[in-house]
Amino acid sequence: MKIAMIGHKDFPSRSGGVETVVLELSSFLARDGYDITVYNRGKHKKDKVMGVTRRGSPTLRSGGSDAVIASFTATFDAIFRRYDIIHYHAIGPSAALFIPHFLRIKTVATIHGLDWQRNKWGKFASWYLKLGEKTAAKYADEVIVLSEDVQKYFLEKYGRKTTLIKNAITPVEEVEIEECKKFGLEKYGYILYLGRLTPEKGLRELIEAYLKTETDKKLVIAGELEDTDFVREIKEMASSSENIIFTGFVSGRMMNELYSNASLFVLPSHIEGLALTLLEAMSCGTRCLVSDIRENTDVLKDFGYVFKVKDVESLTEALKKALSEPPENKFKDEQKEYILKNYSYDDAVEKYKKLYDEVI
Repeated sequence: MKIAMIGHKDFPSRSGGVETVVLELSSFLARDGYDITVYNRGKHKKDKVMGVTRRGSPTLRSGGSDAVIASFTATFDAIFRRYDIIHYHAIGPSAALFIPHFLRIKTVATIHGLDWQRNKWGKFASWYLKLGEKTAAKYADEVIVLSEDVQKYFLEKYGRKTTLIKNAITPVEEVEIEECKKFGLEKYGYILYLGRLTPEKGLRELIEAYLKTETDKKLVIAGELEDTDFVREIKEMASSSENIIFTGFVSGRMMNELYSNASLFVLPSHIEGLALTLLEAMSCGTRCLVSDIRENTDVLKDFGYVFKVKDVESLTEALKKALSEPPENKFKDEQKEYILKNYSYDDAVEKYKKLYDEVI
């Protein structure tokens, strides 16, 4: 079966949730004999990595328009290459899905989250994201969602039945600190946030709450340091404490070290689809503290700590409580087993295969 993937920035990459899903899903499908092509944004020569063919989707590097243009140029290229299915990832890129639909090419859309809810978007961008959502609901042969809440949303708003396939992960390997020593980190000597540095992730509240928490543990903020007003703002907030460390984007061994040796992983997000970073932290037994949005608490269950979303005082008290307790997770084995049982790629990939077969 020939499948094209459109909507991510780059492959192979773990720069965001969509990129990580495309990386893992494409690799597993290629391993199992599927002919997978991924369309990276920008000019790329055709080549093959991890058994997956990469093609470029020409675009302009100008604000948010690069993703819009790339989804259409990728679509125009894909419709001439006789793919059995074109699989769109995220609601923005799904705006181009009507083109293959009217050409009788099968399409699948994965809704990674209701992105228009993120407060970083302007009016036009929010309108365009809603257009992509509506297009996917109306024209996609199958729509995949990551949570029961989004499944209910599509049914109530569009009368559209969807398929629930929750995100999966490859469990994080537990390793000792080596590369992270350059940041002055020691085992259980820091609190970790890992993910995108954007307003809806709750980083303002996290930094403010940390500064109110009397602790000798450092706060590590790991994520790509893009040149944005928000990144400049939170770096300014953090400048009063030498114990707040920005690592920049991390992957591989360094990412595993950060997860494995943190005293506490914190996810203070305002909205989520299904946070891969939370799954990864839990998969190696790290204690976790999350905001009380359902997308977080449904994953965490009873394995960690919860605070009221957007509430600095609630987060401060939760940090103090968590840090007052031993850093070794007494439910570590049960937590790891729970993640392996419920968020395994072996199970998720089989669900994707079944869905592709039904679409064909």
